[in-house]
Amino acid sequence: MKWNKENFFEFIISQNVVGFFEDPLRLRSGRLSYWYVNWRNVSENVQSIDILSNYIIAFVKHLGLKPDCFYGVPEGATKLGIICQYKWAKMQPDYKKGIYILSMGRAKPKEHGDPKDKFFLGIPRGKVIVLEDVTTTGGSLIETIDKLNQINVSIIAAISLTNRNELREDKKSVESVVNDKGVPYHAMSNAIEIIPYLKPDKTIASKIEAYYKKYGAKEIKLLNG
Repeated sequence: MKWNKENFFEFIISQNVVGFFEDPLRLRSGRLSYWYVNWRNVSENVQSIDILSNYIIAFVKHLGLKPDCFYGVPEGATKLGIICQYKWAKMQPDYKKGIYILSMGRAKPKEHGDPKDKFFLGIPRGKVIVLEDVTTTGGSLIETIDKLNQINVSIIAAISLTNRNELREDKKSVESVVNDKGVPYHAMSNAIEIIPYLKPDKTIASKIEAYYKKYGAKEIKLLNG
């Protein structure tokens, strides 16, 4: 598979990952949103997550990245990290040497045993790509990057399936905060592109425009005039 953004957007639509609310949903950030991004149905279906992981690997190749390890942010991207790592390792010419780690993060730290196992089941090593499903204010992603930096893991990129393009409470974008940590941030899809692609009706469109005028890293223009 070669990376194709429009094909990925069609996959998003076919899996009902993105949609709209007539009555807003309160996000964990406390903000009221008229649109949602939910990758859960994809991660719960074997065929769907198989296709999604192929898109991720195609995107990584498109970026010219050559990781040694994929690591999913606990718990939203844990499955993705494991499946992408397995597929990627199998593709490498030195696969039979048994050098590729299969790493998984703990949502809650282990309270006993080896301190190295506190946050990880298999510590990521080599050149690592961190995967996240949805980036809103970036709390989980940034926390994961900080934990990996504490043990000197070399992170070559952070990749999000969807960036909501929202500002944090400190008025910074997640992309800028992650980049400031020395980690290049990439999103396979984002609100600025995917929402217009879905063509919401005028009522919802006006609500989303107002939301992004208040909270957006960029404004979204959906209505003429």
